[in-house]
Amino acid sequence: MATRGGPQRKGSRPAPARSRAVAAKPKAKPAQNLRNDPATPPPSYGPFRLGAIPGATPGKWIDTWKTRMPRIALELVPLTVAGQRDAVARGNVDAAIVRLPIDRDGLHVIPLYEETPVVVCSVDSHLTAADDLALDDLAGEVRIVPRDDVLSFDAPGTEPPRFTAPGTTGDAVETVATGVGIVIVPMSLARLHHRKDVTFRPLTGAPASVVALAWPVEGASEHVDTFVGIVRGRTSNSSR
Repeated sequence: MATRGGPQRKGSRPAPARSRAVAAKPKAKPAQNLRNDPATPPPSYGPFRLGAIPGATPGKWIDTWKTRMPRIALELVPLTVAGQRDAVARGNVDAAIVRLPIDRDGLHVIPLYEETPVVVCSVDSHLTAADDLALDDLAGEVRIVPRDDVLSFDAPGTEPPRFTAPGTTGDAVETVATGVGIVIVPMSLARLHHRKDVTFRPLTGAPASVVALAWPVEGASEHVDTFVGIVRGRTSNSSR
């Protein structure tokens, strides 16, 4: 028998009636919050600009920074002692390893370590006979004081040179290598400007040179506290 909609073939089944029910649409997933999603690393900012005066040795702190802050680059910016304060105060660097004394107005300053002054002399100098020297041992020596000198103390009994003072410590050491005079510098600078024709001896009784970390009181980088914690030996889990 014919059915509505046309004849029904033998062995076929009628098509099921279309359901009026509308299939529920899957609920849209909420937008992923990248800031709070633990699977998404936070964005990186930087670099963290660390100034450093000649002779500074921040290598161990930089290594710790790279381990603890792998997404924040650290840029090492060479500074002169004469320009160290302006670099920090004007924001050219986020923080700086500086040499004291420094005008602390508007700056946070924490001492890091002290350096022993040394006497740099020619390898042929009679001063090399001693393992260390006292100020009295320098009587009669020509003391060369470069224009970038970082040690502000007198050495009684020494003589000024009869030539214009060299502009840099490196130039002064080069002059000393010829056998003319001595230069007194922190040990790190003696090592920085080491030559085969000069040597140095520790100078006892002279004030030590203090190296410190400085950063601005106002407008400090958000990463300064992390670096301060590193130089102070705080672990990544330590509280402030």
